[in-house]
Amino acid sequence: MRLLPAPKPGLVVVTGAGSGIGRAIAIQFAKGGAEVVASDVDLTTAQETAQIIHGKGHRAVAFQLDVTDPAAWERFAEQVRAEYGVPDVLVNNAGIMVGGRFFDLEQEHWEKQFRVNVFGVAYGGRVFGKQMAERGRGGQIVNIASAGAITPTPLFPAYSASKAAVKMLSECMRMELGPKGIGVSAVCPGFINTNIGVNATVAGLDVRDDVRERANNMMRAFQSSAPMRVLDQLIGPPQVARAAVRAARYNFAVAPVRPEAWLGYFLSRLLPGLNRHFMYPIPYWLGLDIDTLIPRLQRLIDNVAERTPTPRLTETEQSPV
Repeated sequence: MRLLPAPKPGLVVVTGAGSGIGRAIAIQFAKGGAEVVASDVDLTTAQETAQIIHGKGHRAVAFQLDVTDPAAWERFAEQVRAEYGVPDVLVNNAGIMVGGRFFDLEQEHWEKQFRVNVFGVAYGGRVFGKQMAERGRGGQIVNIASAGAITPTPLFPAYSASKAAVKMLSECMRMELGPKGIGVSAVCPGFINTNIGVNATVAGLDVRDDVRERANNMMRAFQSSAPMRVLDQLIGPPQVARAAVRAARYNFAVAPVRPEAWLGYFLSRLLPGLNRHFMYPIPYWLGLDIDTLIPRLQRLIDNVAERTPTPRLTETEQSPV
């Protein structure tokens, strides 16, 4: 931790910047005067983030990046250095959520979860960390973990394990890179209003694409409503964005976000036995049985699907017989 804040960064790279927390982080750094490189696997959403920043009178550029591809990371890092210079801050935010009961999780679920959430962080930290070290002026790497990295969470063993790996990876990187003047922080948000849950893969659930899109549209409408725009400052991505900027300026090792994350953080240090059981009773308090929750959700989704007409192909979309 720094007693005095680091100078405001001139160039910041943010992954997963096309929506949610990543977009909010990109905007927050831009407000502070940084030029932002907004990257996302979906180039269109990254461009939308850059346009929002431009509209506020700040500077940003958009790139497409698949964080699971180490070769793509190498190309991306070289292009950023050639065109804009070495970043002062890298924010590894890109992430996905894979849920489901432990017995339902297959190899593909584990691999999908760790390729994005863990390997993406390692690849990014390596290529841009090297650039920072070679430049000799230090820098900051901010990895977005989760309160799930601190408190065990039922029905999300793959997600929580991946975020715990991000937290420990951040602490290991911090020890190695610190002598080179490079700080590393793990930001651990609690419950945040984003689309990650709607877009999650849940083992044992079969969700039709059009039903998922309908849920996404409903979530977007809900998030854009007037009450949610007010609550967004309390439980939305901007709260994580402010924490990420503070972590970068003061080089916090771990930065929990929201009361439940702080509670889990302190319990994990002071009363680890209690912390291990902190989340377990919640489904039962809500009258839910973990073993039957997924089948009940599937029945609910099936009912929604029955009321959602299956999209029909147009004549131009139909294959010739």
